[in-house]
Amino acid sequence: MKSEIETSGITETSETNETNETNETNETIETNEINKINKKRHSRGKIAAAILAALIVLLLVVSGIYVSDYYHADDAAEAAIAQPAGGLEVLTGDEGELVFCPSAEHDLHTGLIFYPGGKVEYTAYAPLMSRLAGQGLTCILLKMPFNLAILDTGAADGITAQYPDITDWYIGGHSLGGVCACMYLEDHASEYEGVLLLGAYSSTDLSGTDLDVLCIYGSEDGVMDREKYAQSLGNLPADYSEYVIEGGCHAGFGSYGAQEGDGSPAISGEEQQTITADLVLTWVDVH
Repeated sequence: MKSEIETSGITETSETNETNETNETNETIETNEINKINKKRHSRGKIAAAILAALIVLLLVVSGIYVSDYYHADDAAEAAIAQPAGGLEVLTGDEGELVFCPSAEHDLHTGLIFYPGGKVEYTAYAPLMSRLAGQGLTCILLKMPFNLAILDTGAADGITAQYPDITDWYIGGHSLGGVCACMYLEDHASEYEGVLLLGAYSSTDLSGTDLDVLCIYGSEDGVMDREKYAQSLGNLPADYSEYVIEGGCHAGFGSYGAQEGDGSPAISGEEQQTITADLVLTWVDVH
């Protein structure tokens, strides 16, 4: 009897050992499989991270190339700032904006805040601003980050408060700058008398405002989308004014040379800017 019990115990012990060995083997296999899966996941994660990093670098490179490729102000623009004529004074504001101050002989109650065109150095509009300021219109030429007004549509914030003597304010811009000026007006229309659009249109609905609107573009403008311009006229008050400069082009409002995609002008940039200044001065009725 004792032998049978002992034999039985030996058998039971043997079976237990085999079961433990089997369990250990299974656990080892499972552990190895889990490790393999984790390694695969880790490897996939590293690949995904590397791809994401490469895409970010590529985006930064492309963005850097895009914003560094812009139209530079020419010598005439630089001279208008460095050597202002006719008693003008050109000052630089806290945010880099240029302030074209008319001489004291004028009744200085009217001001214009101007948004520059996209990818155009803002100083390129100095000659036009000088022509306007020479006849009594104080002009604030805004500086935009990376020469793109769309990156700071609220750049006009706080400007009017700095000049309490100016009672009649206008705002405007060229090309993309005009579009962004209208975007700003969506919440500030009551603060301005009117908006000036040079080779530009409004994608913002301003039709219900009391703003005076002056649209000017050149007959040879090859950059402004005419179809979008025509469609956008419904966003303006019904009594807007429009003037087409015969022989003028898109780039002629600034002094930065020819612009890609533009038409061939039949008049000089100086002529176009002189015509523009006369139209604007009549519109705002400065003295």
